[in-house]
Amino acid sequence: MSTDPNQPEQHREQAEGVRKRAESGRNEAEHLRQLAEEARTLREEHREALESIRQEQERLRIIGEASRASGEEARIAAETARHAAMDAMHATAETLHATLENMKVVEDMRRTLRHIQDINKLDPQ
Repeated sequence: MSTDPNQPEQHREQAEGVRKRAESGRNEAEHLRQLAEEARTLREEHREALESIRQEQERLRIIGEASRASGEEARIAAETARHAAMDAMHATAETLHATLENMKVVEDMRRTLRHIQDINKLDPQ
């Protein structure tokens, strides 16, 4: 059996190479773990951002529904007010017509009273 005097040195170099590869592998594994953690963090931030967007969309949907309901209520109120204004206008027209009729009656009564006064002036009793 021949022993090579450089054999312990070769074993040391091989062991050093294995140790360096193991250290490199550990470093690479740590780097990959950090990248995975960063990716997890980004996914969580992305999920939170999407949830915020979803909540904002829901809030805007609710506001939109409330706005539509308010608009419909305002439209109904405006229509009711328009009808009330028309009713008031018709009532005013009827009142003016009744007033005119009353004025005609009063004028007829004045004429009749004048006529009676004229007859009394002519009739000396």
